[in-house]
Amino acid sequence: MARFDKRVAIITGAASGIGKEIALRFAAEGGIPVIADLNLDAANATATEIKAKGSDAFAVAMNVVDEGQVEKGVADTIAKYGKVDVLVSNAGIQIVKPLVDFPFADWKKLLAIHLDGAFLSTKACLKHMYKAKYGRVIYMGSVHSKEASKLKAPYVTAKHGLIGLAKVLAKEGAEYNVSANVVCPGFVRTPLVDKQIPEQAKELNISEDDVIKNVMLKDTVDGQFTTTDEVADAVLFFAAAKSTAFTGQSAVVSHGWFMQ
Repeated sequence: MARFDKRVAIITGAASGIGKEIALRFAAEGGIPVIADLNLDAANATATEIKAKGSDAFAVAMNVVDEGQVEKGVADTIAKYGKVDVLVSNAGIQIVKPLVDFPFADWKKLLAIHLDGAFLSTKACLKHMYKAKYGRVIYMGSVHSKEASKLKAPYVTAKHGLIGLAKVLAKEGAEYNVSANVVCPGFVRTPLVDKQIPEQAKELNISEDDVIKNVMLKDTVDGQFTTTDEVADAVLFFAAAKSTAFTGQSAVVSHGWFMQ
C-alpha cells in the first residue's frame, strides 16, 4: 500500500518552490494534495501537472491572511473529499532590511503571512481533524527558527514563533491524535532565495558570489544548498507518522548549518 493511500493534504503556497515539491511527492506516494495558493492559475497548473501523472489533485485560491478565503478553501476540500488529514503550512515571503530601517508595514505583512497564515489554516483544519481523530500538521520553519541572521528581524521572529505554535498544538491536539511538527530548512535555491541574493549583496556591499559562499552557505559542512527534495523528505516523514511520538519536535534540514 502507498504511504499516503488516499490521504488528503492541504499544502499552502504549493504552486511553486518547496510547496510544489511536497505536493508532487505526496501525490507520487498515493496521497491527494490540495494546492492552496494565492495564485489560482499557478495552483491549477500544478494540479494539472499532478493529474497528468495519474494522481488526483485539487486547486484552491487561498490568501492565508484572509480568514474567509482560508475557511472557504478548507470547506471546499471537505466538500470534495470529506476530510483533511494533513496540513502543510508553507506559504511565506521574505523581506530583508536592517532593523533600524524596517518599515512597520513590511514587518506586519511578513508576520501576518507566516504566523497569521499558520494560525488561520490550522484553526480551519482542526475542527475536521479533531472530529476524525486524526491529523498531521507540519509548519515550514527555517534554520531561522533556531538561529538569527542580520537583515531578517520579522522573518526570524516569525519562524521562531512557529515552533511555539507547534508546541501548543502538540499539547492540545494529542487527545485527538493530531500531531504538530516544524521542518526547518537551510537555504533552498527557490525564487525566494534567488531574490535575496542581489538584495543582500546591495545591503552588505559585497558580491552576489560572496553572499552565497560567505553568508548563506558558510556554516554548512559541504557548501551545498538544501534541495526541495530534501525538505520534502522531512515533511513527508512527519506527515506519515503512525503515532504522535514525534509531536512537538522540529527537524533541521540544513547540510549541518545548524546542529542540535
